[in-house]
Amino acid sequence: MKRIRALFSEFIVLERSIPSAVAALFVVSVVAMNLLANKSVDTHTDWLALDCGIIFSWAVFLLMDTVTKRFGPRAADILAVTALLANLFIAFMLFVASVIPGVWSESFVEGSEGAINAALDNTFRGTWFVLLGSSVAFIVSAFTNNFLNWLIGASMKKKNGFAVYALRAYVSTAAAQFIDNITFALIVARNFFGWSLLQCVTCAATGAVAELLFEIVLSPIGFRVSVKWERDGVGNEYIDFIEKKKAEAAE
Repeated sequence: MKRIRALFSEFIVLERSIPSAVAALFVVSVVAMNLLANKSVDTHTDWLALDCGIIFSWAVFLLMDTVTKRFGPRAADILAVTALLANLFIAFMLFVASVIPGVWSESFVEGSEGAINAALDNTFRGTWFVLLGSSVAFIVSAFTNNFLNWLIGASMKKKNGFAVYALRAYVSTAAAQFIDNITFALIVARNFFGWSLLQCVTCAATGAVAELLFEIVLSPIGFRVSVKWERDGVGNEYIDFIEKKKAEAAE
């Protein structure tokens, strides 16, 4: 119970410290990423499989890298768990909406109303194994990304500068995105869609490369934000809170 109270206190301090716009964008991106994963991208190839979740997945990892840089991996982990819980709650509410009797506006197509309405309900309702797979894949990849990002930064003699930020972001994102894709593929695609192990690995690797490209293009934004946070003292309350906890634990 004492540990739960301490964790809740840390969460409250972190909530006050991370800019609300960043936290909101992160949660929305996680929810949208999982919802848009229901639509596949036609890549005109047999070896590359992508879904529309890629539109938001770059934002999720870019924000985690930025939060890790300023607040540390523990803070980014807490943010990821918060977003996952929000996603599960919204998934439940979408399920409730899908079983409420009614008609979607887009289903008014003569002769196809029933089929279209059922398809829309099923899209928002989702499938339990897809939700399970995406949840496990996200939280495992998030923890991996945050730890690797911090580990690389801690091992570097030079702590600041875009080159250091880029190295941390690119390596952690590439590894975490691959883990995200392969975990989802092994849980869902292999067991329920009949994918071969080669298909799972190939699609996980090519998907990770595609998602990494977004990070490469947009990482200068994350770097500027992290520099501005440090210059303006954003998050000092949380950083002081963590330092105090470490000092108390060392006594």
